[in-house]
Amino acid sequence: MREKAKIMDKDSIRRVLMRIAHEILEKNKGTYNLCLMGIRTRGVYLAQRLVEEIKKIENKSVPVGILDITLYRDDLTLIAPHPVVHKTEIDFDINDKNIVLVDDVLYTGRTVRAALDAIIDFGRPKTIQLAVLVDRGHRELPIRADYVGKNIPTSSTETIEVRVEEVDGKDEVIIVDKNIS
Repeated sequence: MREKAKIMDKDSIRRVLMRIAHEILEKNKGTYNLCLMGIRTRGVYLAQRLVEEIKKIENKSVPVGILDITLYRDDLTLIAPHPVVHKTEIDFDINDKNIVLVDDVLYTGRTVRAALDAIIDFGRPKTIQLAVLVDRGHRELPIRADYVGKNIPTSSTETIEVRVEEVDGKDEVIIVDKNIS
């Protein structure tokens, strides 16, 4: 596998998150009853950055939670014999709230389906919206994002890698092709 193309750098990721923050505020008419939830791992950092952008725009803090979907996955037995389960951290009431679920890449839709199941176990939100940095297509479930940073059509041999400073030491989005060595 080798890097085929760099799609986004640090500045383009920052600009995209700023735009998505504005779109979230516009659609929800401000911050009232708004909260964000990041899907572990990189969705958490993107959600935290969106919350910071929202705070800059509205001068108001929005609650942010961390969602671990490991036990809700439909491929749990395929990913590892003993998958690592991390803690879900939601320290606010989600009932009747407008939740924006945040992830790095939207692909088949199965991660989002698992996240929806996990959220519903914590309460009954008014709405659940989806924000993703990259939508690469190839949906297997009828799921679409409300907020998309960038649409990047890919082939079945390609994957999208989102790297964030907090985990990977740098911010970038690249396409990796499994057939290129």
